[in-house]
Order: sequence, then structure tokens, then C-alpha cells
Amino acid sequence: MRLVTLPDDATPPSGEAAHFRALEQLYRSAPINSLFRSDLTISNAGVSHIDFDVDETLFHAAGAVHGTVYFKMLDDAAFYAANSLVSDRFLLTTSFNLLFTRPIHPGRLRAEGRWISGKRRVYVAEASLIDSEGEEVGRGTGTFMRSQFPLSSLPGYRTAA
Repeated sequence: MRLVTLPDDATPPSGEAAHFRALEQLYRSAPINSLFRSDLTISNAGVSHIDFDVDETLFHAAGAVHGTVYFKMLDDAAFYAANSLVSDRFLLTTSFNLLFTRPIHPGRLRAEGRWISGKRRVYVAEASLIDSEGEEVGRGTGTFMRSQFPLSSLPGYRTAA
């Protein structure tokens, strides 16, 4: 888990910004993310970006990036775009449709998540996977629902006091 330290004269974020920073910390604290060189940024409600690096360690036996990488980054980007709108509960993925549009080559990629609809129990969000040349290599759409887990109960979710 990576902790962020603020300069002595910095004011901690509050409200929506504090929620976004806490979600970013939650992403970094997830054990699965120690397997990926990636970083989540939530700039606005309903929008997320995950920048990550791909190399040959993520290839399948035929020498291309394994489909789990597509799913992981697209699901995470869509999930965090949706959960940025929910400050009390952790969302769960209930379905995810994935389209592979091009092979992924080694390098820097970005998953861009966008909330589409829903603001009560079920949320719909989509994500695009963009390679270092600006080409889309995959896209997906997911549905997410509120869980029984309060965000405040998760050890990685920390808002400013």
C-alpha cells in the first residue's frame, strides 16, 4: 500500500475530493494490484483513469497479452467511475461485457472509465482501453450494484479527518 504525504502547508481534501482520494487509496491497497504496475486517478464524479504498463510477463503461451489484463483494467476503470458516485457503499460487479478490438503490445496503456446511468441501486459504466499510440484496443460495459459493505469499513479506504 502506498501512502500519500501532504506538504506541511497543504490542506487535506474534503467532500467529493476526499472520497476520490480514498477510492484511489483503496485501489492501491487491493492485494491484486501488487501484480500490476498501475495507478488510478479519479478527476471528476463518474470518470476514472488507470494508467498501467504491460510487458511480456503478462503474455499467454502464444506471445500476446492475456485476456485477463483486458478484463481487469476495463472492469476496474468502469467500477471506480461508478463508485465515485457512491460515498457510502462498496459496489460489486454483477456483469461485464468485453470486446477485444486489437492485440495489446508492450508499453503504457490507459483504461478510461465513464459512468453511463443509474444512481440508486444499480449503476452502469463503460471503459475503453487505449494503447500508447492512442488506439483503442478493448472496451467493456459493466453493471455494478451496492453491496452490504460500507466503504468506511474497508481498511484501504481512508478519507481525510
